[in-house]
Amino acid sequence: MAIRFINVGFGSMVSANRIIAVVSSNSSPIKKIKEEARDNGKLIDVTHGRRTRSIIIMDSGHIILSALHSDTISGRINSNEPEEG
Repeated sequence: MAIRFINVGFGSMVSANRIIAVVSSNSSPIKKIKEEARDNGKLIDVTHGRRTRSIIIMDSGHIILSALHSDTISGRINSNEPEEG
C-alpha cells in the first residue's frame, strides 16, 4: 500500500492511511480527549493560531488540531487525486 499524504491546512501533511477519525471539536468528550493528549505530549496543533474546527485522531494516539472543517478533510481523504504541492 502506497503512502498517501493529505493537506490538513497551511501546508501541513498527514498520512491518510494512519487516520482513525476526523471529528468536530465542539463536544465535551472530544475536548477531554484533546486535554489528555496535551497532558501526554501527543497533541499537534496545525491551526497556525486560527480557530480549531476539526480534530484528527491518528492510530499512534496523536491528536491533530486543524483549522479546516471535517467535511473538507474527509473529502481530501476520499479523493483519488494526489494533493498538490
